[in-house]
Amino acid sequence: MAAPASYLQIRDVVKDFGTGSLAVDHVSLDIHKGEIFALLGPSGCGKTTLLRMLAGFETPTAGEILLDGQPLGGLPPYLRPINMMFQSYALFPHLSVRENVAFGLKRDGLPRDEVAGRVDAMLRLVQLRGYEQRKPHQLSGGQQQRVALARSLVKRPQLLLLDEPLGALDKKLREETQVELVNIITEVGVTCVMVTHDQEEAMNMASRMAVMNEGCVLQVGRPGEVYETPASRFVADFIGNVNLMDGAVAVDEPDYVEIDCPDCRHHVGHGITGHVGMAVTVAVRPEKIRLSRERPLGLHNQVRGTVRDKSYFGSFTVYHLVLASGAVLKVSESNVDRFREDAPEEGQEAWAAWSSTAQVVMAP
Repeated sequence: MAAPASYLQIRDVVKDFGTGSLAVDHVSLDIHKGEIFALLGPSGCGKTTLLRMLAGFETPTAGEILLDGQPLGGLPPYLRPINMMFQSYALFPHLSVRENVAFGLKRDGLPRDEVAGRVDAMLRLVQLRGYEQRKPHQLSGGQQQRVALARSLVKRPQLLLLDEPLGALDKKLREETQVELVNIITEVGVTCVMVTHDQEEAMNMASRMAVMNEGCVLQVGRPGEVYETPASRFVADFIGNVNLMDGAVAVDEPDYVEIDCPDCRHHVGHGITGHVGMAVTVAVRPEKIRLSRERPLGLHNQVRGTVRDKSYFGSFTVYHLVLASGAVLKVSESNVDRFREDAPEEGQEAWAAWSSTAQVVMAP
């Protein structure tokens, strides 16, 4: 199947503020029409600067940005077919919900009937019918977020930019709103680029994402691809929880390798591009490890330790297992049964085991 055509093209873009390091360091990305694309990374990684260059609030030092084949260079923000929704929502406090949503259309001089029709349709889409005359302070955080989204979408932009769109909401409301926001954006069909430092938010909302650090893009892919096959130690450690163990290749066969680490020998059920003696890092996600009091049978990968901490989170329990070297192995187990009689307790010895396909091998 042919890859979708690029709708937004970011070509070797650089932003240099003259601080001695590049805020955005030769970034190239292809974003497809209709997808929700997330820029993910820690504070200061360059993701917001890149978003501001798309919006026209910053000018690239070098490189080119094209939208639907048209270069955006030199176009001021108000002439770009782009709308940006900020974390603060930036609603006008003295205007009603209807007036906030209609503001941009009125400024563009659209006929009154067209403004009314488009505003009605958008309020219906974001489920705010009946709230038209309320002021922002009379709305909940989630409702304010939907007003801001409606105002951004009512002008029918070619590109929607979201800057930490759910950062102002509490955790429970943020999780509920993620699905709602994706459904609205998908129904409208607008191409969307969002910035977030929240890994779960990017995983839940984005069709694809780019992980950034120090101005560079480290990996691009679907959330599942980035999580299951991280391209670097930084990506593995930034996306979710992970156990990272440094070691060296002891056996190198086409269909498997064995890697010696301080606490165990890893048997990895696939080959790697390397050689015996090569230094590597083995990554194992906590949820791929099983814990038991008795030594497991039939698994190559196993190690014994002492349970230092046990934290109950309702749907899952997290264990911290102290190994012989003093390293701590994190294990996350789903609470499938209400009461598990053989669950290890704090201070007890336990065995951790995982399959030969659970690990990812990467450069140290």
